[in-house]
Amino acid sequence: TRRSSDLMTPTTPMRLGIHDSAGAIDATGPSLLAAFATSDLRNIDEHFGSATRFAVYRVFADRDESVSVTSFDAAKQDVNENKLAAKIGALEGCAAVFCQACGGSAIRQLMAQNIQPIKVDAGTTIAATLAFLRGEVAKPTAPWIVKALARAGKQDEGRFAAMASESWEE
Repeated sequence: TRRSSDLMTPTTPMRLGIHDSAGAIDATGPSLLAAFATSDLRNIDEHFGSATRFAVYRVFADRDESVSVTSFDAAKQDVNENKLAAKIGALEGCAAVFCQACGGSAIRQLMAQNIQPIKVDAGTTIAATLAFLRGEVAKPTAPWIVKALARAGKQDEGRFAAMASESWEE
């Protein structure tokens, strides 16, 4: 059995999903997923490789929605050789990860998964970055955002094509 103290220091990444009362996120309009390396869920204040927590948001032109928070055991960070794989895996579907710093190996691995690493200045808040991203989703100018929105649009087209090919019964 797991003790409640085990939940505070998991040996594997723990992801908490956040959903509305219907159990699904309203996904109308163009959007992208963005992750933030954060210790306090307010500031982007951690190095990618040693991050203890990632907060993931879906960003639309007019709003953003918290999707999940993934936590990592801080005590295991220095000795875990596979920490990058676990962290990159936790960001599946994200277009970008915002952090204080990111090593060369992590950058290469993130880019291979179509996740843009973004280094921010000390003191940068998640709220300010989300406001910037909402403006970019509305009128994209950054090349990585243009590409991410195009990829998301193609995924939506495939989803709708699959739904259209299914048989429907009333």
